[in-house]
Amino acid sequence: MRFSPKVIRRSLSVHTSVTGMCESKDSVAKHRFEPSLFQSPRNAQTRASIVVIFNPVAGRRRAALLWRVLDVLSANGIRLELAETSRAGHAADLARGVAVSGTRIVVAAGGDGTIAEVASGILGTGARLGVIPLGTANVLAHELELPLNPRAIAAALAFGRTRRILPGIARCKNGTSRIFVQMLGLGFDAHVVHHLSVPLKHATGRGAYVLQGIRELVRYGFEPISLCVDGEMITAASAIISKGRLYGGCYRLTAEGRSAEPGFSVVTFHHSGAWAALMYGSALQLNLLPRAPGVRVRYGSHVEVLSNAQVPVQLDGDPAGYGPLSITDADAPIDIITG
Repeated sequence: MRFSPKVIRRSLSVHTSVTGMCESKDSVAKHRFEPSLFQSPRNAQTRASIVVIFNPVAGRRRAALLWRVLDVLSANGIRLELAETSRAGHAADLARGVAVSGTRIVVAAGGDGTIAEVASGILGTGARLGVIPLGTANVLAHELELPLNPRAIAAALAFGRTRRILPGIARCKNGTSRIFVQMLGLGFDAHVVHHLSVPLKHATGRGAYVLQGIRELVRYGFEPISLCVDGEMITAASAIISKGRLYGGCYRLTAEGRSAEPGFSVVTFHHSGAWAALMYGSALQLNLLPRAPGVRVRYGSHVEVLSNAQVPVQLDGDPAGYGPLSITDADAPIDIITG
């Protein structure tokens, strides 16, 4: 179901006024914060507006979570504006436009891919990044322990406490580039993302990746991937270049994350083929992947994907074309609201 930005704003206004007229004082009070949570003498008279960028592909259940967050914010007098994405890359364009025009808090309402797009748009503008996790895995939310409860999300956005993250950037040979906030995958996991059925994802959530992965076991060629990590030449079956320690939700990929630090964890998988992929998938589910046979974790600041064959790439769970490409830290950090 799609809403235009005007319809969303009108719906919010009507819903807020109906809440004010029909709910008892006790009922409305349930949704109100203590003023100290988001107000200080300096900002008591003027509150910065929040722009929420919403991915309508999230579905009805996740859209309901968004409305619950917005209900609490609007009940506490936070000025809101919503903008709906309509195509790939639109979230970045919308975020850049509102950040350049002076909006200080830009909120990504969606999954890790939407968050990465919004982060790309506000990079270097000084705007803060807010998150309403509506995705299938919500890896970044688990990584940074962001709130998942609607009232807690609203309180975090209203209070505005932040921590700094340093995204990665993948640059293709044709000159294009894309930001990732959590991880970049090369090889089999990216191949699965490229062929993932969107209806299946909406119907089964994270289970869609498992089902699609089983389908792709017999289709993927498992061609070796050539990498150069800070000058060290490596050949692997698959690789994940990560800023965090988690993958696929709350599953352990590495012992420690590097969300705010320069460089990446470079996880390479050296056993190839369908049985190896099944083994690695099972180890991930048991949080044993870092100790699985043929898995090596190293740290690096500059990764080059050198393979001549087309290497499928995914960034934060979204398909991102094919290698070769160069991976470094982004030019600037981002302040993300954590609560």
